[in-house]
Amino acid sequence: MHIIKVKNDRELSDKASDFLLEEIKRNPKAVLGLATGSTPEGTYRELIKKIKKEKLDVSQLTTINLDEYVGLSEDHPSSYHAYMNHHLFKPLGLTKEQTHIPKGDAPDLEAETKRFERIIQECGGIDFQLLGIGENGHIGFNEPGTSFDSRTQVVDLKPSTIEVNSRFFDNKEEMPRRALTLGIASIMESRRILLLASGERKQPAMKRLIEGPVDEQFPASVLKNHPHFTLIADEAALSGVLIDEMNQTKI
Repeated sequence: MHIIKVKNDRELSDKASDFLLEEIKRNPKAVLGLATGSTPEGTYRELIKKIKKEKLDVSQLTTINLDEYVGLSEDHPSSYHAYMNHHLFKPLGLTKEQTHIPKGDAPDLEAETKRFERIIQECGGIDFQLLGIGENGHIGFNEPGTSFDSRTQVVDLKPSTIEVNSRFFDNKEEMPRRALTLGIASIMESRRILLLASGERKQPAMKRLIEGPVDEQFPASVLKNHPHFTLIADEAALSGVLIDEMNQTKI
């Protein structure tokens, strides 16, 4: 695990976008695993600016999103389809054929999980996976207790996840209780993984990730077993966390 410590969310977004930009330059046909939520928004904003400034061709990229809420259609304003279209796909001009997100309103959810696994395999696997981390350590929507051997699946969201994510809905009652998500084994097969963490609310998660053991009760801990795992976190998220200076870069 390599840790990059930045001052604030602005620097985090700038540095994370550089990682994605480097991957696209290195491999114009890259398969990018993408995350949603508030943390990656700045990263996508900076990436768009840099791609347009350098006039990079993104027509051969493929994107694979981590998850989607069960029951939400692609055009639902709180769906992750809508999020990605707004924050990245439309600004970059990515076509629908280039982008892949689980279908939350699929009539057969189990069939949808298998279809999505096939898509990943047909694309040749994920080259670069961007992740956020939940306050309870979830990655994607893989909640505490999820098997490290899990594949794309339908999951029941923990009350803490529902509470945190309900801010993206008009009221808490609208927040779905289930989601489709890439499994932990699916995520770990990515060739490179970048995890982002920002703000005081993520400090307990950072402390457990960095100082604690690898444990299925804290899903993100499995990332420490990945050979090419980088964490970018700001000062607030890393406050009071013991970090091996050999594995740290300060920006």
